[in-house]
Amino acid sequence: MNQNLPVIVIGAGPIGLATAANLRERGQDVLVLEAGDSAGAAIAQWSHIKLFSPWRFNIDAASRRLLETPSEGYAGDWEAPRITKLPTGAELVSEYLQPLAAHPELAPRIRYGHRVVKISRVLADGRGADKARTANRDDAPFLVRTETPGGLVDLLGRAVVDASGTWNQPSPVGRGGIEAIGEAEAREQGFITGGLPDPLGADEQQLAGKDLLVLGAGHSAANTIIALGRLQKQYPDTRIRWGLRGDANPIRIYGGGAADQLPARGQLGTSLRRLVENGHVELLENVSVASMNAGEQLAVVLADGRKLAVDRIIAATGFRPDLQMLSELRLELDECVEAPRQLGPLIDPEFHSCGTVSAHGAKELAHPEKDFYIVGMKSYGRAPTFLMATGYEQVRSIAAALSGDAEAAGRVELELPETGVCSTDLGGSCDAPASENYCGTEPAEPAESSGCCSSPQPVSLGLSTGTLHGNSELAAGR
Repeated sequence: MNQNLPVIVIGAGPIGLATAANLRERGQDVLVLEAGDSAGAAIAQWSHIKLFSPWRFNIDAASRRLLETPSEGYAGDWEAPRITKLPTGAELVSEYLQPLAAHPELAPRIRYGHRVVKISRVLADGRGADKARTANRDDAPFLVRTETPGGLVDLLGRAVVDASGTWNQPSPVGRGGIEAIGEAEAREQGFITGGLPDPLGADEQQLAGKDLLVLGAGHSAANTIIALGRLQKQYPDTRIRWGLRGDANPIRIYGGGAADQLPARGQLGTSLRRLVENGHVELLENVSVASMNAGEQLAVVLADGRKLAVDRIIAATGFRPDLQMLSELRLELDECVEAPRQLGPLIDPEFHSCGTVSAHGAKELAHPEKDFYIVGMKSYGRAPTFLMATGYEQVRSIAAALSGDAEAAGRVELELPETGVCSTDLGGSCDAPASENYCGTEPAEPAESSGCCSSPQPVSLGLSTGTLHGNSELAAGR
């Protein structure tokens, strides 16, 4: 392997930039490829949302050292936000990611408008080393093909770290994990939108007074429904229907009670329950979408024969990793959650919440494809238990491994907030969304166990996840 080649990092979000910062701290050459036109481009699409976790868990240690250390041409005068504050997506970008990406150590090494479409291997003489070839494969450079404004470009790297996330790969609305008949056409015509619209801001006119169907049972759906409830106060003819793929088990959809094993109820579940019980939101159970047809409204047909006519579907049905770009690499993935095989059991949402995931690094994230790693949200596949701090520890370990420091790579340590409330379908991340004012009520009083929020911030959610945090009754009763 040509050690003069850079480590190629895909994505200039929090985890991608942290990867670059850790590698540069160890003197390694790095090239960051970002599909968007700025750092944190995906986060900018949900800039109005407030994260669950405070700044304390959202800043990578190596990145902070880089930002705070004076160097030639750099004053080192960046000031970290108050560590107990919960940032919005916009604040995460403007107060942290943009300054980090603009740092003279990283800025020349980031290429924007570079979307990775395929990754493979080539031999030193340029000949291909396809997936079936074993001889000298581990020493062959990676070939990373990117779409750029000027056309397709092939780049070479000695290692690849995929931190591209899952935001641009939403799960289908249809049943069984595949698109419903007519779903693609409905998306193209604007009848289906993602799970984090801004009903009280940019999307108000598109949603006000409309017949809306929200699909999903995670925090993205809950936050959206509560925001729509506030919109409904201003526009009473707005109709809100909430579709669940299963039965409306109150423990699962509202949290609380003995089932969460939490010291305090979250305001989210309480407000959500109130909207349903007061008739402002119509709850639909066992919603399995078979087909849809776009006309003046969207005609939705369910598997049991029920028919709905809606103006808009808000699909808070989660995300999944884009594995197509990795089809020429030798991967070993968990068959259920599509995470690296050794990581899969550690993050299984049936048993784990983000605070109960064990620290893990290069060893657990390794694949048969030497020096290739999937990190961040994408490393969790379809599991909704990712916490940003976990991703930072992942890439610290990987940077050490790629620098030849096996001892540091194996020394994985992580201090996470104990939580039973981290369940969300925002790109598979426990870090978002939350909102101080989503309920139109005063926030709950801080609890002894602060969930994803570090004291003195309030526990803002009460939806339990995993048998380790109160869903044993659900698991037994399914």
